[in-house]
Amino acid sequence: MVGLVVALRIVGLLEGLSFLVLLGIAMPLKYLADSPRAVEIVGGLHGFLFVLYAILALAVTIVCKLPWWRLVQALLASLIPAGTFWFDRKLSDFQKAISVPMPKS
Repeated sequence: MVGLVVALRIVGLLEGLSFLVLLGIAMPLKYLADSPRAVEIVGGLHGFLFVLYAILALAVTIVCKLPWWRLVQALLASLIPAGTFWFDRKLSDFQKAISVPMPKS
């Protein structure tokens, strides 16, 4: 269960970063420098990460038995630039709550 939350956090951070690169670097290159190749590359990567993020958010919601509004919150966060960074803080708190400390040998 914790591994699934960790995977969602990692993909969420990558998805958020790819969204910012798409909006802040690739799209200006396309429209200001007439170089659409950056949008093709970053846009494809961002699309893949977005779908993976949505699937993982659904999986975490189901496996961890979270309320449905957490899934809605995760998906809405992915539509806002840097929103997944904010949601990552919520996931971090949740991860700490479900983590069991390992006994010392």
